[in-house]
Amino acid sequence: MDLNVWLAFFAASWVIAISPGSGAVLSMSHGLAYGVRNASATIVGLQLGLSVVLLVAGVGVGALLLASATAFTVVKVLGAAYLIWLGFQQWRAPVQAAGGQHAQASGVPGLPSVRQRVTLGFFTNVTNPKGIVFMVAVLPQFIDPNRPLWLQLLILLATSIGVDLVVMHGYAFLASRAQRWLATARARRAQNRVFGGVLMAMGASLFMVKRAAT
Repeated sequence: MDLNVWLAFFAASWVIAISPGSGAVLSMSHGLAYGVRNASATIVGLQLGLSVVLLVAGVGVGALLLASATAFTVVKVLGAAYLIWLGFQQWRAPVQAAGGQHAQASGVPGLPSVRQRVTLGFFTNVTNPKGIVFMVAVLPQFIDPNRPLWLQLLILLATSIGVDLVVMHGYAFLASRAQRWLATARARRAQNRVFGGVLMAMGASLFMVKRAAT
């Protein structure tokens, strides 16, 4: 892969990562509720999901999903339902007053296990048809058909994950700084409903996503 091509993809990766989406909302929600350290497991899950989406799009399966109305609809409905469920769980999550360092402690009340946080992050990204649509549209511009596909995909994947890890941790860090202003049960309930409402709205918006015309 030529350096100028990689630099262009590197720049595009920052734009993609910084753009608000369900991954950013989840990172901020867990950063605010549990602290940056505990949100890292969620962010790892997001990267696993991103890896699947990029590789699926890169090998052409993403194009197949866009071409098949049935396959695309199944992915879309599953993704929408998952985000709505996730938002509903966030909306009704139990709350209590917390000190400024509450979310950084090892025994945070209501803290999901590492496996649960990784799974939440994974399915948030892997069931998002918007991600597949975007990757199918973007990746071909950076892949040289005359060079080994897998090596190029690995370079693009490493770049995307590296950038997204930095950005998602940045979102979690910024949200965690707000803990001292959201230490009361009333404030934490409000943030649960804000983030839960945003996730449910994003889930509902997926029903509006259309596959590419064939």
